[in-house]
Amino acid sequence: MVADASPPPGLKPYACDPRRSRGRRLAEPAAPTRSEYQRDRDRIVHSTAFRRLVYKTQVFLNHEGDLFRTRLTHSLEVAQLGRSIARSLGLNEDLVEAIALAHDLGHTPFGHAGQDALDDCLRAADPASGGFEHNLQSLRVVDSLEERYPAFDGLNLTLETREGILKHCSREAAQQLEAREPGGVAHRFLSRQRPSLEAQLCNLADEIAYNAHDVDDGVRSGLLSLAQLDEVPLFARYKSEALAEHPGLKGRRLLFESIRRMLSAQVYDVLDASQAAIGAHRPTSEDEVRAAPPLICFNPQMVADSAGLKRFLRHNLYRHPQVVATTDRAKQVVQELFDIYRQRPAEWVPDDAGAPATLRQLADYIAGMTDRYALREHQRLTGRRLFD
Repeated sequence: MVADASPPPGLKPYACDPRRSRGRRLAEPAAPTRSEYQRDRDRIVHSTAFRRLVYKTQVFLNHEGDLFRTRLTHSLEVAQLGRSIARSLGLNEDLVEAIALAHDLGHTPFGHAGQDALDDCLRAADPASGGFEHNLQSLRVVDSLEERYPAFDGLNLTLETREGILKHCSREAAQQLEAREPGGVAHRFLSRQRPSLEAQLCNLADEIAYNAHDVDDGVRSGLLSLAQLDEVPLFARYKSEALAEHPGLKGRRLLFESIRRMLSAQVYDVLDASQAAIGAHRPTSEDEVRAAPPLICFNPQMVADSAGLKRFLRHNLYRHPQVVATTDRAKQVVQELFDIYRQRPAEWVPDDAGAPATLRQLADYIAGMTDRYALREHQRLTGRRLFD
């Protein structure tokens, strides 16, 4: 059996065609029944880092409730939104799914609090270290940290998938990556080009997903109320629509229906704005997409509405005293683990390691932890329990 030589049905000429992939760092024979991007997605789903996402914080720590989003459920929601939009735009759904499922693989335990703490620890220990950034770490996971294959470290993904994973990158980090891989995954940051439309779409689908589910989790937690959300034009509009169509609707059904309508409106807005941008610039190839301005986008009013929702969540949820108290303790866990492991490498370095561990390897070890493993290790090493 040989791989299908035809393009995926409905694929536009400006989409990423797996037959024209820029390849893997280590060349491999084609799979007989799967495209290159299907193969990437499958490798990601079977990776250790992907399974760990089920016990990594989105906003609320995993032990705080069974129904709050985790990094895993967030990644699945991004993949669902991304595939739905990709199909309507004629983009490669498999590539979108692969990027979406891998985009948070580098997140530390305890979400952004853990990332900030680990970044502080690395910079304090070695100002030249470059600190810690989860997008770079996600790339590091798929490029080198996964240990599954006899012929190479990492997952040996295609450049298109890796480029989508690395959605942010400082110039300094890009220069370092470019030195190791000329013309590779970080080149666009130096040449001021855009990534593929599939990568652009995942970036926006990520934003749509976390804004919506953070509203849901915020209300579920009791830290936000439906009355408070009337301050947010984007949410209030669809809440009013839901009540007009279903008088007397209340509680969770009202919340879910309002969020559903808000999500749908954002998806249709992306389709409308992106189709207009693509029509205006008329790219006929992936290379022309890279030279164009961003083409996957919201209309200006939705940009403003989405920014208003983000501001509301930042002030009322992410900076809520209860959330801040939790994230402060989470930072303490990461900081104390870093200090203890640095002073006592025998606690984490294998006996057969063969060489002293580096600070970057220590960061890899901590970043790979789930919330609950980090808490268990902290309690074992300090004798203190910071969370009930």
